[in-house]
Amino acid sequence: MEIKLIVVGKTKNHELINLISNYVKRINFFNKFQIIEVNSIKTKKNSENEIKRIEGENILKKIKNNNLLFLLDEKGENYNSRKFADFLKMKLKESKTIIFVIGGAFGFSKEVYAKSNGLISLSKMTFSHQIIRLFFTEQLYRAFTILNNHPYHND
Repeated sequence: MEIKLIVVGKTKNHELINLISNYVKRINFFNKFQIIEVNSIKTKKNSENEIKRIEGENILKKIKNNNLLFLLDEKGENYNSRKFADFLKMKLKESKTIIFVIGGAFGFSKEVYAKSNGLISLSKMTFSHQIIRLFFTEQLYRAFTILNNHPYHND
């Protein structure tokens, strides 16, 4: 079983990179996990729809037909940490590869939405794409500690 996090763009903040890397290492103790970066489009020449289309194509190139795909999206389902752990446990039984995606500044193309198996919201607030990477990797680690009765999570 494998979990991937596809992210649009790169994180340049070294403090965030170190924190995220720490959680990636911790997650890999429990389950194979990797972060895959795809190029973001930042040119002023392209419209919002064109940017979403190009970024969407870059995302879809990384996904196979038998992968479960979940988009991190403000319109998605909200979970507390225990419910997210239950969700993850159930999905790990359904597929060998689960992919979560953090989109670009304008979100996802309609093609990416059409391919997804669901939407997950980490908050009703808006966060930078760099911060959300840290929040998601921490929550993924927390989910695995819950599933493995590790004392990291407190109710």
